[in-house]
Amino acid sequence: MPLDFTVDATDGAARRGRLTTAHGVVDTPAFMPVGTAATVKGMLPSSVKATGAGILLGNTYHLMLRPGAERIEKLGGLHAFMGWDGPILTDSGGYQVMSLTELRKLDESGVRFRSHIDGSYHTLTPESSIDIQHKLDANITMAFDECTPFPVTPEVAAESMRLSMRWAERSRNAFKPRDGYGLFGIVQGGVFDDLRRESAAALKAIGFDGYAVGGLAVGEGQAEMLRVLDVTVPELPEDRPRYLMGVGKPDDLVKAVQRGVDMFDCVLPTRSGRTSQAFTRRGQVNLRNARHADDPRPLDEHCACPACDGFSRAYLQHLVKAGEMLGAMLLTWHNLHYYQELMAGLRAAIEAGGLEDFAGAFAEAQAQGDIPPL
Repeated sequence: MPLDFTVDATDGAARRGRLTTAHGVVDTPAFMPVGTAATVKGMLPSSVKATGAGILLGNTYHLMLRPGAERIEKLGGLHAFMGWDGPILTDSGGYQVMSLTELRKLDESGVRFRSHIDGSYHTLTPESSIDIQHKLDANITMAFDECTPFPVTPEVAAESMRLSMRWAERSRNAFKPRDGYGLFGIVQGGVFDDLRRESAAALKAIGFDGYAVGGLAVGEGQAEMLRVLDVTVPELPEDRPRYLMGVGKPDDLVKAVQRGVDMFDCVLPTRSGRTSQAFTRRGQVNLRNARHADDPRPLDEHCACPACDGFSRAYLQHLVKAGEMLGAMLLTWHNLHYYQELMAGLRAAIEAGGLEDFAGAFAEAQAQGDIPPL
């Protein structure tokens, strides 16, 4: 059978589930660290696993350009190539084609574009994107779509969404079913309720192993994103996983879980780690701030990650100021550990029927902010 998804507990709209793949089980709600180019930047695969991550994300666009899907396939697939034996989801490449390439031609067949690496020309279609993801041996393949820009008129959003739905059907036809592998469709439609409902209905009619909500976190703001989720998530099948793409901050994750979302990915925890930003129970901390220079406390006294267990804020700030790569590595590890602890806390709260209390305590702690030393 393809992917197996079970919901073991609910609390309001939130679900505690298990997604079984050919490379292991993913406990949901789950956050997927982003390994765009077959690596989570600054982290060994064993280190990523030590944070509690159960699934990673790779990217079709980047991997097709370098080192090439055929090469990865010959070397045993993405799991063997990057040394990660757990499940992998691959983004289809559609978003990167739109965001990273200036010279591109989009039509019904697909997208022709120039590589941001060397300027060479390439074409992605629903069929070629699915084929590349098959060569990569992705446990979860994403349908090829156009990420609708923001802001946009209803007319342009409708045209874009309907093109993505036609591409979704071609993606479904191109996908090769096998045990422990699945294909997710992507709901588009911008911030327009009727288009989101139309998109969800079209995807359900085609039939997918999971359903993603795309085209959010592109500038619309949290309130509008949550409103769109309130409209979209109830339209998705209850017996399939729901994935909110490219989101986001810890507060976004908590609020989206409360609305029934099961899976997330975002570059924020890793990118922030490389830019001296840390996420903690009391909000975000900027290690470039001069007040950390003489602070002997750990970054987060309740965290057991290597950055907090063995080093002071003063040392972390020294690494940042000195431009030492260890600083970015430790802060990345901490951020991923924090995100995984947050997801584990959400899962436990759903199981116990205490999600509302958990979310309230989370919001209260975040509102207090980082406390300076005495």
